[in-house]
Amino acid sequence: MESMGQKKPRPRRSFTPEFKAEIVELCRRGDRSVGQVAKDFDLTETAVRDWVKQARVDAGERDGRTSDEREELARLRRENRRLREDVDILRRAPVHSTRQRNRGSSLSAGVSKSRVFRGRVNCSRSPEPPSTPAEPPPPAPAPYATRS
Repeated sequence: MESMGQKKPRPRRSFTPEFKAEIVELCRRGDRSVGQVAKDFDLTETAVRDWVKQARVDAGERDGRTSDEREELARLRRENRRLREDVDILRRAPVHSTRQRNRGSSLSAGVSKSRVFRGRVNCSRSPEPPSTPAEPPPPAPAPYATRS
């Protein structure tokens, strides 16, 4: 049995910033209510109210995150998710030997040790190389002299 009052959800649509600005301007003029503007342009009242609210935040009339801050936050969250996935992949990479895993391994690019401890990777940078070359090793002892 089909319900008579239920509507199918409408597909998600995207709108240009120019269109949103035009709708916000129509609402700010005060000629028509938000509900009337939404109905005239076949939009949801909630969407129009959100656009008006965001325009007030962007204009500094209201507290909140500006559109630029929202975009930056979304970008940083995407980057953070990607980096977490990269770390997860590296954690799952096979380790050549248990001894190497427990002892830590030397890596290039100035990273001296990488240790896995309770599922966490802890990398510490090696100190800067000394400006003077290291002392040469002591000379090898002379071979035993044989008596003739």
